[in-house]
Amino acid sequence: MFAQSEDQQVFESTSARFVESQYPAERVRALARAEAVFEAPLWREAAALGWTTLLVPESAGGGSLSGNGLADLLIVASLFGRHAAPGPLFGTNLVARALGTWGSADQQAGPLAEILAGDAVAAWGHRSACTATRSSTGVVVSGRVRSVESAADARYVLVSVDEPEGRSHVLVPLAAPGVALTPLKGVDQTRRFWDVTLDGVTLPGAAWVGAMGAAAEHDDELLDVASVLALGEMAGALHRAFAMTLDWVANRYSFGRPLNSYQEIKHRMADLRTQVEAAEAVAARAASLVGSGSGSGSGSGSGRALASAGMAHVGRHGPEAIQDCIQLHGGIGVTNDCDLHLFLRRTVLDANLYGSPAEFARRLGRLVVAQGVAG
Repeated sequence: MFAQSEDQQVFESTSARFVESQYPAERVRALARAEAVFEAPLWREAAALGWTTLLVPESAGGGSLSGNGLADLLIVASLFGRHAAPGPLFGTNLVARALGTWGSADQQAGPLAEILAGDAVAAWGHRSACTATRSSTGVVVSGRVRSVESAADARYVLVSVDEPEGRSHVLVPLAAPGVALTPLKGVDQTRRFWDVTLDGVTLPGAAWVGAMGAAAEHDDELLDVASVLALGEMAGALHRAFAMTLDWVANRYSFGRPLNSYQEIKHRMADLRTQVEAAEAVAARAASLVGSGSGSGSGSGSGRALASAGMAHVGRHGPEAIQDCIQLHGGIGVTNDCDLHLFLRRTVLDANLYGSPAEFARRLGRLVVAQGVAG
């Protein structure tokens, strides 16, 4: 879907075979009923395919296929959406990017190397209400991080904390004393979330990630990347739902005629195709800009603005489009036996995982206003 170069096409083909073989719909449904969905051996295989290295600079052990690692990773995100696949793809890559870009040499030789090899997964605590107090031996962190994906499977969580120099990042080992996890229920049954409580967690001074007071700016950059990955998943889910519906209306008959021979059905399918192509186009363009380093500007044409606009639009209309696919399937569509619900759940989650469509619309508005003031 998003592969352009020959290298990307080979990467897409290899990754697609892996995802398709491991996560057919019946297995995804079985995992939804399982107590745990994370499988460490499979994740190590995924890491061997290159899924964990794409957002990390070569100097830190990573590397991309095309020179734009985010555009490469978008290929994998779309496959996850197309199959409603589980796995710590987002959080692990976001933390890998943070450590590869801002982390110390020790962090890159330790936690980052574990992540790149697939021996550890990580989580991004983007909804953090934590404070840090410096001690003689390091830092003591307390507070709560809401809705952390894969927290029970992760070895590390990247958390922003309030401290005297401003908002800063720390890397917290989830096995540290004082860390408690509370499981949450979610709309996507193969994506698991936990609230993480930090009660006087003592960390060494080496736990700081990046410059002190830089977490607000860095979180904005990570949000740009996360938005592009969410757009890729939603585009993949929409693509799959549309393909299923296209096949359905071509092969189901009503009053002796195939459903797709009726004008109303034709119009609805055309509208759905427009939504699919819009999602794919904005995801690809946002990945191009954000991944090439054009994402942090305040202009309305920046990658940050485009990623925000994409989340505002696709986050609102993507779930509606899949709902329409369900309606076009008739009675079977509204039952739990219809696989379209897997993709609806995935899209609803992605649309709200890092902020609601309305919040992204407000973010876009602030960028446009800032551009007007600067002009």
